[in-house]
Amino acid sequence: MATREIYGQTFDEDVTSDQSATCVECGGQVRTNSMETACEGCGLLIDEQRIDHGPEWRNVGDEPDSQRRVGPPRTVARHDNGLSTEIGRWRDGNGNQLAGSKRARLSRMRREHSRGRFGSKAERNLAFGLGEVKRIAGALGLSRSIRDQACQLFRSAQSEELLRGRSLEAMAAGSVYGTCRCNGLGRTIEEIAALARVNQQRVLNAYKVLNTELGLPTQPVRPSGFVPRLASELGVSDQVRHRAQRLAEHSEAVEKTVGVRPSGFAAACLYTSAQEYGQPLTQRAAADAANVVPKTVRSHQNKLAGLSH
Repeated sequence: MATREIYGQTFDEDVTSDQSATCVECGGQVRTNSMETACEGCGLLIDEQRIDHGPEWRNVGDEPDSQRRVGPPRTVARHDNGLSTEIGRWRDGNGNQLAGSKRARLSRMRREHSRGRFGSKAERNLAFGLGEVKRIAGALGLSRSIRDQACQLFRSAQSEELLRGRSLEAMAAGSVYGTCRCNGLGRTIEEIAALARVNQQRVLNAYKVLNTELGLPTQPVRPSGFVPRLASELGVSDQVRHRAQRLAEHSEAVEKTVGVRPSGFAAACLYTSAQEYGQPLTQRAAADAANVVPKTVRSHQNKLAGLSH
């Protein structure tokens, strides 16, 4: 163990000496530590390790296993990938209450930081669009993976200059709908348009632009993708849900779902399964959950008559 002095401070470092290695300049003994290999005689730097391979975790507090990382991980859900600085408000890093003068100074710093956080109008538009994507995804209860995919799709639309002349709100909603279609999720355009700040036709137009220009790998909307969500909204038992899922998948296999509204057919599967198990579920309740009329549920129930046994 050797000690090095830098700027008046001393640091301990592990030093090993290689008896077989000699300096090519003076023939002196070579020493090696965790950062470099140098000659003890003339100080020639033979090799240097610029990459720190040590752990990036550090212990916080007295507990030995209280490890923390420096900052949150990168995320595509924020315009700066989550690498910007956030200025606190009421407490410092140790949880202590800040004085009034300190809070006032931090408030002025936050104001100036907010003014200078966007380097261009494109960055400001990106931040607003990603905020809309996160708002809609949160209201729909989508997973973080789906939300990040929708944010990445919005970023791709901006990089391909598809946002020019179009509504940011519509493109954000279209990105969420396109991501749901690519992952086979049972989400209708009506559901997403109801949460958007624009009408349904503008959301549909934005989705068509994304699908055409970016070539989205969209999947066909199937009734089996709507069964779990409708079953959760209607509060049916697991037996009814599993039976409805089998009915929907079998109907898709025999091509009974061609040209039908997927959500309405899924509602008919749930209603038929509830009738088989004697559970109270009306056609009106199933139709309202699927955003269709009861006549649609009755017509699809007739198609399921030969598959209910």
